[in-house]
Amino acid sequence: MFPERFTTIRGLDPKDLCSLLLLTSRMKSHPERYSALLRGKTLLQFFVENSTRTRMSFEAATRKLGGSSIAFAASTSSFQKGETLVDTAKVIQQYGVDGMIVRHRSVGAPDLLADATGLPVINAGDGSHEHPTQALLDAFTLTEHWGLDSQDALGKAEFPFRGKRVMILGDLRHSRVARSNIHFLTALGAEVHLCGPTPLMIPDLSYFPAVHTHSFPDRGASGVISSMDAVMTLRIQVERQNQGNIPSLTEYREFWGLTRERATRLKPGAVVLHPGPVNRGVEIDAEVADSASSLILKQVENGVYARMAVLAKVFSKESAGVLS
Repeated sequence: MFPERFTTIRGLDPKDLCSLLLLTSRMKSHPERYSALLRGKTLLQFFVENSTRTRMSFEAATRKLGGSSIAFAASTSSFQKGETLVDTAKVIQQYGVDGMIVRHRSVGAPDLLADATGLPVINAGDGSHEHPTQALLDAFTLTEHWGLDSQDALGKAEFPFRGKRVMILGDLRHSRVARSNIHFLTALGAEVHLCGPTPLMIPDLSYFPAVHTHSFPDRGASGVISSMDAVMTLRIQVERQNQGNIPSLTEYREFWGLTRERATRLKPGAVVLHPGPVNRGVEIDAEVADSASSLILKQVENGVYARMAVLAKVFSKESAGVLS
């Protein structure tokens, strides 16, 4: 049974992850088959941190499944009067919501709300902890591009990403996207390489023993970046760089940005991803973001179907027959 709270990728086994990828593929191929899956369900979009792509894709996914949403606006809520997170959630619960999609700046907030309300909860990003649905859509985008989105590929292969090498490049220290992607990609057999300035590396890698780390993407004869099948660039969180993590954005671009010149060193067929929003000319040049090797807009499109799959799984008690 899929867990009623989808707050982390860590701990899900490869079969669970392949099942999510396969359901995402089915949702994308035949969305009409699932159009009544959440009929009568009302979900709370509990976003206490800014979001565009994630919030809108969850709203679209809920509608496509026949459900409805209540949107929570922190800037105009009782938060401004001192009400606690849990008290606010419990008040909204009385309006008859069936589950919550939570984004919050504090690590563990989705689990806290799940414990407090007893409702199914989906993590839409908590601090620098995890962003599990982003990892799902990223992995699905790669699965689709590599032609691994079939029943044979996902239902029979124990580790469908075995032999693939993926670099996650940039501000790893603050990235929940990186953490969820590491769990997802390594669980399915990918060889994951982390690269970024030393102050922006994940401080404690004991949770990620299978990864390879690099200070620069292209030092040496041709650089490790030239052997990657995919490079996922991360947003430089400019609001945090006053901590002295990097000397300047100009220097970051020179040594770690996926510039037009650096992109020429990618091997033939390698693809580029970015979870957005994109700082063009910093972590990635516009020419690279808009190139034929870029899957950035495909990630946005696939976000709706990946989130449909998670919503369906979380509510599968009522719909097990539809999902089989």
